[in-house]
This record gives sequence, C-alpha cells and structure tokens, in this order.
Amino acid sequence: MRFKPSHWLAVLLVTASCAAQAGPMGFKDSWMAMGDFGPNWREAWVNYAVTPRDAVGVGALYMRSDDKTRRRDVAELTYTRLLQRWNSKDSQANVWFLAGAGSVEGNDFSGARTLLSPGIQLDYETTRFYVAATARLYRASGLNHDYGSVRAGFSFYEVDYEETQPWLIVEARRMNDLSDKTEITPMLRLINKGYFVEAGINNSRQFRFNFMHIF
Repeated sequence: MRFKPSHWLAVLLVTASCAAQAGPMGFKDSWMAMGDFGPNWREAWVNYAVTPRDAVGVGALYMRSDDKTRRRDVAELTYTRLLQRWNSKDSQANVWFLAGAGSVEGNDFSGARTLLSPGIQLDYETTRFYVAATARLYRASGLNHDYGSVRAGFSFYEVDYEETQPWLIVEARRMNDLSDKTEITPMLRLINKGYFVEAGINNSRQFRFNFMHIF
C-alpha cells in the first residue's frame, strides 16, 4: 500500500537538510547529527531538540582559503530556533534563527579569538521540490568570514515510506575573505526516513559529501 503524500511529506520535512541545510533540528526530544565535508569547508555538529521549536548543541568548523594558505578552526555552542512555520496540505515553509558562540584559531594569527555566528535560514518544500537560502555571519576580532548559500532541488519520483528517494540538489555558496569565487555544487541526495546523504563535485572539481541523521 502506498504511503499517503501528506504522511510522506511530514517525514520528508523532518529529515530534510541544513548547516548546515532545511530543518536544522528534529522533533522534540530528538538528536540530530550533521556533517558537510569538502577540501575548503568541513563542518560537523550535533544538537538536541529541547522543545518543538528550540535546539541546543555543539559544532566544529574548518575553513580554508582557496589558495590553501590560510585556515580557520572553530569550536562553538549552537542554538537553533524555529521562528515561523507555514503548513499547507502538500507543502511547508519555515524561517529559522541560527546562532553560535565559541572560539576560532588560525594559522595567520596567534591564540584563540571569540567568535559569534548568528544567521537566518528560509526554506520551502514539497514532496517533489525544495528551495532554501541561508545567511550566516562568522565574526571575531579582525575577522569577517560571512557565509551565504542558496539551494534548490527536485526529487526524481515519489516512493513508498520504506524506500529510498533520490533527489538532485544544486547549491551555490560563498565565503567572505577566504574565497573570491562562488562555489556551485550539483549533488545527488538519497533520503530514507531519518537520514540523508549527499555527494557531488563542485565547479572547482572538488568532491563534497554531506550527511544528516535524526535519532
């Protein structure tokens, strides 16, 4: 028997991406782990949904300049807040507040500096279409590595609840100061219940791998 689209949508909206990504937190009392890995950007974090709208966690981030001469290592505490949600029969839209506070180290300055990383994410999705935009500030004394991304994608076909659904996702993102170009990456995404994986090659011919798991 085929799972009802409205039920599948509810599962899909919980398991959609982030960070980092749609839905940067799971349902109340759930844990979410997520990673984004490439040569110049590597991020991993885990959070816990203390309410249906609030999650707290920890994260680590590595950033590197295009010429490979400068790097940043960030460790932070994170907070996620669902500011607004609009539901319809076959779609959902969200506004998220993202925040981080921690320290950053680099190979071109000594010691650690306090870093703050507030941001916002907007997303809209159905069982077949997905679009999201994220803006995040990464600020410390003498540092500005603000980050922005847009994502869009579609599923190839609908599936039963127990089956894996393939998606094509294209992301464009940019990182201030460490990069002077926009990274564009088409990725194949596979979603199944409480997890997804993504893999692709960006316009600099670099491999990228992402994952998310809710438990």
